[in-house]
Amino acid sequence: MSLEPDTAEWAKSKPIADFCNSYARLPDRFFAPQAPAPVTGPRLIAFNGALADELGLDVEAIEALGSAEVFAGNLVPPGAEPIAMAYAGHQFGQFVPQLGDGRAILMGDVVDRTGARRDLQWKGSGRTAFSRGGDGRAALGPVLREYLVSEAMHALGIPTTRALAAVTTGEIVYRDAPLPGAVLTRVAASHVRVGTFQYFAARRDAEALRQLGDYVIDRHYPAARQAERPYLALLEAVVERQASLIARWMGVGFIHGVMNTDNTSISGETIDFGPCAFMDVYDPATVFSSIDHMGRYAYAHQPRIVQWNLARLAETLLGLIDADTDRAVELATLSINGFAAHYERRWLEVMRAKLGLRTEAEGDLELARAWLDALHANAVDFTLAFRRLGEAAAAPQGDATLRALFAAPAAYESWAARWRLRLEQEPEQGAIRRAAMNQVNPAIIPRNHHVEAMIEAAVSRGDFEPFHRMTRALAAPYRGGPESLAYADPPPPDQRVYQTFCGT
Repeated sequence: MSLEPDTAEWAKSKPIADFCNSYARLPDRFFAPQAPAPVTGPRLIAFNGALADELGLDVEAIEALGSAEVFAGNLVPPGAEPIAMAYAGHQFGQFVPQLGDGRAILMGDVVDRTGARRDLQWKGSGRTAFSRGGDGRAALGPVLREYLVSEAMHALGIPTTRALAAVTTGEIVYRDAPLPGAVLTRVAASHVRVGTFQYFAARRDAEALRQLGDYVIDRHYPAARQAERPYLALLEAVVERQASLIARWMGVGFIHGVMNTDNTSISGETIDFGPCAFMDVYDPATVFSSIDHMGRYAYAHQPRIVQWNLARLAETLLGLIDADTDRAVELATLSINGFAAHYERRWLEVMRAKLGLRTEAEGDLELARAWLDALHANAVDFTLAFRRLGEAAAAPQGDATLRALFAAPAAYESWAARWRLRLEQEPEQGAIRRAAMNQVNPAIIPRNHHVEAMIEAAVSRGDFEPFHRMTRALAAPYRGGPESLAYADPPPPDQRVYQTFCGT
């Protein structure tokens, strides 16, 4: 964008938002000031106007500054105070005492139109004090994957970081091959992680832990402030929030891929979409991540792993929970052990809705597990089976297309007989029940073969139309209209994706 001199000066001084920069008000050891590194040829790929409006951003000011310049990090918006956040983390079970934002820079935080505080962050914006020899950049493919999948998760109703913008940089990054570079601007309730607490615990910095705990309570869990033990209440709130989040992941067949403690958000949002993927055929042992050689983060392991991560959080809070270490351990252990009950309750809520059950009855847990066992034994597509179950719930004639998914149709018929007896206890019937089920069983998800094809088109040919077309369709995953037909069916055998890759 070319600006007249007086307009250019106005644009430089006009803020795009009323930045609060609350994390930058914490002591210096929480972060490192860090301006993003300029790039040579930024070009806007996508801008999420609806999210910008939700955040209360001044789109006119963004356009005056130059959207691509702002979202590439070439131009720091007035009022922003860019920083790289410090944190540690367990990566595949091994503790690393210093990680931090190695390729991400926090622009600042704003208060959105609902009164909630939200972070804006550049990802792929250059080296920081925490890069540990990395280039600090992001390749185009992972940026497009995170943009598309994070927005799809939001449309599915699952707590998640959001994508505000994506730009190409005009530069090459080197991974296993030269790749076009890109920068993602993402939005989060905050970027505080379990690993953030671990960073200060590893340094035995009790004062910093208290300050961080107070910051998180004030920002995310203000009710904990009124509890007899505020930091125990904080732990319990995070446990409940994570139990709900993972139950929702499981309900749509989502596999995060890298559930390290530095990728576990204190706010309870899905964060850091690296080698993530959605299951096609239902198999609890499914792993996509190319770096998860032992299946640590397989689909069925996700509840257990997040509980393990929460136990690491609890360890950092012991000194704040109670001055008596034994008593602190006892209280924290009760909280962590309570995860299983919270998770099972949330998971059963998800499964009841997906099975068309609005009331609670003894035997629902066994019914849900029997359904999943039948899907597994018959190699049935997870998403398609639940979507077609709505048709079967509306009328017995709908059984035919669902039965056809099973290698042994008798397995479906045996389970369906139990399910129909259970449906007789429900107040809703026919089309009303189907409509309710279609609000929780998506018609489309970001299927891996379509995601990979979209990335290939953009990276190899500079063709972003598949990305835009897929993003539009996934904005309404439950609708099931004509625009979603191209994304509804599972992949043919020659298009199945067995591995996904991290962008670092």
